Amino acid sequence: MACKCGGYYYTLNAKASFDRDLAKTRKFLLRNVSVIRMFTSGFFRSKWRSIAGKRRILSMDAREKSRSTILESSKDKRVPIFVMMPVDIFTLDASGCPRIRKLKALTVSLKALKLAGVHGIGVEVWWGIVERFSPFDYDWSLYEELFKLISDSGLKLHVALSFHSNIHSTHGKGGVSLPLWILEIGDVNKDIYYRDQQGFSNNDYLTLGVDHVPLLSGRTALQCYEDFMLSFVNKFESFIGTVIEEISIGLGPSGELRYPAHPFGDGRWKFPGIGEFQCYDKYMMEDLKMAACREGKPQWGDKGPQNAGCYNSLPSGVPFFEEGKESFLSDYGRFFLEWYSGRLICHADAILAKAAKILKKYQENEQTSVMLVAKIGGIYWWYQTLSHPAELTAGYYNTALRDGYDPVVSVLSRHGAALHIPCLEMMDSETPPTYLCSPEGLLKQMQSVSKKRIVNLIGRNTTERLDKTGLWKIRSNCYNPQAEVVRSFTYFRMNDSIFRVENWNNFVPFVRMMSTDL
Repeated sequence: MACKCGGYYYTLNAKASFDRDLAKTRKFLLRNVSVIRMFTSGFFRSKWRSIAGKRRILSMDAREKSRSTILESSKDKRVPIFVMMPVDIFTLDASGCPRIRKLKALTVSLKALKLAGVHGIGVEVWWGIVERFSPFDYDWSLYEELFKLISDSGLKLHVALSFHSNIHSTHGKGGVSLPLWILEIGDVNKDIYYRDQQGFSNNDYLTLGVDHVPLLSGRTALQCYEDFMLSFVNKFESFIGTVIEEISIGLGPSGELRYPAHPFGDGRWKFPGIGEFQCYDKYMMEDLKMAACREGKPQWGDKGPQNAGCYNSLPSGVPFFEEGKESFLSDYGRFFLEWYSGRLICHADAILAKAAKILKKYQENEQTSVMLVAKIGGIYWWYQTLSHPAELTAGYYNTALRDGYDPVVSVLSRHGAALHIPCLEMMDSETPPTYLCSPEGLLKQMQSVSKKRIVNLIGRNTTERLDKTGLWKIRSNCYNPQAEVVRSFTYFRMNDSIFRVENWNNFVPFVRMMSTDL
């Protein structure tokens, strides 16, 4: 016999067990409510790993052979929940060194989440903290302390190696910059960062134009990323595959594979602007010129599209994103977009190849298997137009006439990486109809191409939702019958509102339902 409770279904025995656990959690929270309320920051993020079976990093041949097994084995499985650490978990002490904020409050919060059934915690491992002061001077002490705290709480880890800054997105509150020695180089040469057509540079992430240029104290950007990954693996080798279950590799702004075409926090862009192309640093422009010469059209290499509007333009009236002789459908338009998106895909390919090679030895032992993860952006506004302009400026050559996510996911498949997809809580009906949004259409497309390319999925929310409707939508998308069940879900992120009674009473049943085999 089954009973219905607030939209969630349990057998009577399971419900009684759940009620006992929920009562225990409530008592725990009440005893520590004053400590938990110390977390009053705003935004939080996460990334995590699936308890639903360890996956090895497989070659394409092996993955092709096991296609039906992989897809079938994911059905009717639990979807472990990870919760991302607060965005301001670190602060600077009087000497300018990072430390963990409000350690007692964090300890209590971790115990509460464990009691609620949360599987693990997502932690951003910042390049700007570990290699902060000088090249090769890696200081892992902060993360040794934090990882031990999480492990001692009985929780697993999704680690996000973060090669970006979040200063602008946090409005300076608890933000982490790029390493200070990188910023010093950038003060002299701003072309190590992405630039827009006005010449404004964005120092949240190094331009992919310096991936192969030794400007960073004798190293290329790719060498810096590789050395950082090697140092991490050497330091936390004993945690990999046991406590650390997923390792996400930062590929761009916010850790996502994309260009910073929609910079929020510095006043240049606001939703639902189409954004701007980010290819005007001298290294990318040199590459564009070479590509144009190879095409036999050297004039195409002088600049990016000059009729593509500005950050806050809407598609209507912007010639490049409409149909016409000088639009994205023209010979020049196709050339530029193939180059622009292709450089981004090559960037991902190079970094993921290095990450997969570093992690390969851990895949030789089933007990140390770890999932390699790559994060993609959720550019869902103007998705229902012909040109998908906001996606084009972000580097996804995805239109109503072309699948731009297939070549991206193909790279992930080649390196055995899982795809971290956004928007699982979002509904088309809740978006402004004027802006032709479709988070559901975008999600469906990503699920379809991931199934085609045999790539595991990890889900995350884009906006904070703690109401039953939003949480139920997440669950529905995680168990979409037309797609592979996601391997895990990352809730963005831990903050004060999660522990409020009205939200906690929704969040805990959601976690329990996701963590139970169907």
